[in-house]
Amino acid sequence: MTATADEGSRSVDAPLARALRGAGLDPADVDLWCRLFFGAERQIDVLAYSALFLAEDIAVSAVLCDKARAGVRLRIALGEPAGTHVAVRGGEERVGDGMAARIRTALIAFGAVVDAGAELRLHDTVLYNSIYRSDDELLINTHVYGHPGAHAPLLHLMWQGDEGLARTYADSFERVWSASRPIVT
Repeated sequence: MTATADEGSRSVDAPLARALRGAGLDPADVDLWCRLFFGAERQIDVLAYSALFLAEDIAVSAVLCDKARAGVRLRIALGEPAGTHVAVRGGEERVGDGMAARIRTALIAFGAVVDAGAELRLHDTVLYNSIYRSDDELLINTHVYGHPGAHAPLLHLMWQGDEGLARTYADSFERVWSASRPIVT
């Protein structure tokens, strides 16, 4: 944020304003996810604890399968069901072992996407947000203590070159991906 000359009010700086395409979007809006992934030509990345809402949605799964078959690089990194951070997050959301159960269910549901060519890995990382990338567009689901992702806001970002907010989140995905364990479904 940078200060403006008018009475000390604050405004969003120009690079952030160019990168930020929307905020407060509804994570339950299936059309939003289909549009995001349908537009991918090069890559789709998903970093979440479970992303079960995507795995179980027939329309989203069909788009992901089609994209993987078409040669789009599709990488999915989900939480390690037996991991320390998954257990902590389950406690924070007051669902206990339910978080690990969601991940195990998502692993099964993403099987068709993996069979179509997606890569799937497990991470044991603290996630401060979930990251969903389709080429130069990113949806960032911020995590709010004690609330599931479906009750937290989404940020819609556009890639603005080698600097900026979208790059920061993309780099975060790459760090978690490189530390994640490949699995075979």
